[in-house]
Amino acid sequence: MIRPSGRAVLLAVAAVPLSLVLVLSAPDAWLAGLFYVLALLAACAIDLGLSASLGAFAPAVDAPAQLFIGRTGALHIQLNGPWQRAAEPVDIAIDTGGPLYPLGWNRVLCPPGGNTVEAPLRAHRRGIGEINRIWLRWRGPLGLLSRSASLPLTERIAIVPDIASVQDAALSLISHDAPFGLKPQHQQGEGSEFDALRDYVPGLDPRSIDWKHSARHRSLVCKEFRTERNHQIVLAFDSGQLMSQPMAGMPRLDHAINAGLVLAYASLRAGDRVGLLGFDAEVRIGMAPVSGVDAFVRVQQVCAGIDYCHEETNYTLGLAGLLGDLKRRSMIVLITEFVDTVTAELMLESVARLAQRHLVVFVSLQEPDLQDLADARPDSFSTMAQAVVAHDMLQERRIVQERLRRLGVHCLDVAAERLSAALVNEYVSIKQRDLI
Repeated sequence: MIRPSGRAVLLAVAAVPLSLVLVLSAPDAWLAGLFYVLALLAACAIDLGLSASLGAFAPAVDAPAQLFIGRTGALHIQLNGPWQRAAEPVDIAIDTGGPLYPLGWNRVLCPPGGNTVEAPLRAHRRGIGEINRIWLRWRGPLGLLSRSASLPLTERIAIVPDIASVQDAALSLISHDAPFGLKPQHQQGEGSEFDALRDYVPGLDPRSIDWKHSARHRSLVCKEFRTERNHQIVLAFDSGQLMSQPMAGMPRLDHAINAGLVLAYASLRAGDRVGLLGFDAEVRIGMAPVSGVDAFVRVQQVCAGIDYCHEETNYTLGLAGLLGDLKRRSMIVLITEFVDTVTAELMLESVARLAQRHLVVFVSLQEPDLQDLADARPDSFSTMAQAVVAHDMLQERRIVQERLRRLGVHCLDVAAERLSAALVNEYVSIKQRDLI
C-alpha cells in the first residue's frame, strides 16, 4: 500500500495558494504553477522508484515455543538491509491472537547489514497464542511517499503456567543430601518418627528425655526423632468465575497455579506426595497423590489443563468428592475466592467437614486497591462512599476468615506477588510443628 507522507501532503497543499497568488499577480504565469505540480508528481514517482520493496527487507520471525504466564517473552524479527545506504527507519507492527496482548507500531532502524528486532510478548491468560501477520511501514529516500506491506504468519505459542518462578525458587531450596551425593542419609529433626536413643548431654531438649529407659539404664537417655516424610499434600484449585477475574496482569487462577507449582516442587523435594484437584461448577481435574521430583512434570501438565470457567463454584460437589477419595490425613491447600459472608456459607460448611479429618489451609488473594480505598481521606462524597464500601468488604473477609480459624483452618490472605513465599513458609511451619 502506498500513501503520501506528511511532507508530500504539505507540499501539495502549498501548491494551491501558490497557484492562486501567481494567477492573481500575473495571469500569464499559470504555467509556473503547473510546472510546480508536475515537478511534485515527478519527485513522488522518483521517490516511489527508489524506495525499497518488502522483498528487500525479507522479514523473518523467530517465535518462542512457549511463554510463561505473567512473564515477558521476546519475538525476534530479522530484517535485511534494503541496500548499501544509511540506516532505514522502519515501523513494525504484529497482529496477535488468542491470549497475547496486541503489539502496536514500533519504529526501529534497519542498517545496510540488517537488524534483529525484539518485540515484547506478554499474555493475559493461558492458552494458545497466535502470531498472524507482520506489518512493515517505511518511507522512500525523499520522504514523500510511505509504503506499507504485510507478511502472513502461522506462528503458535503455548501459554503455560510460570515454571520459571518454580525454577528460581528451586535454586533457593537447600538440598539436604546434596553434599553426600547419592548415599542414603537419615535426617534427624523435630519429626514424629522415632529413630534411636542416645545419652543426654547438656544442650539437648530436656523434653526429649525418656524417663523409663533412663531409670532402666540408670543414666539419662533421650529420644531422637527422624524427620517424617511421605505426607500427602493436595492442592485444590477453584477455577470458578471469581478466580477468572484479572489481578496484576493475569487471572487469579494463574497466580494460584504458579504458587501451587512452587509448593508442589518444595513438597516433592521434601519427600511428600502431591495430589491435585480442579473444580468449579463440577470437578474438572483430579490427580491422585504422586511422589518423587520426577513427578513434577506430571503435576505441571495437569495444572496446565485447568481451564477458566465463568460459572459459580460448587464447593459441596467439589470438596465432598475429595473427602471421599482421601483415605489418610492430608494437608489440603484450598485456593479460592469469595465475596461476602452470605455467598461463603456453603463454602464454610464444606470446609468444616474437611477440617474434621484433614488439615486445611485456606488461601485467598488480597485485593490490591481495597485497603487503599478504605484508608483514603474522604475529601468528597464519592471518596467517602468508596471508603465505606471497601471497609465493609474487608470486614466481611475478616469475618469469614475468623470463622475458618475457629474451625481449625489455617488462613492465608496475601497479595499475589507474595503468594508463593507465603505458601512455602506455611508448609514448612506446619511440618515443623507436626500438625499433619
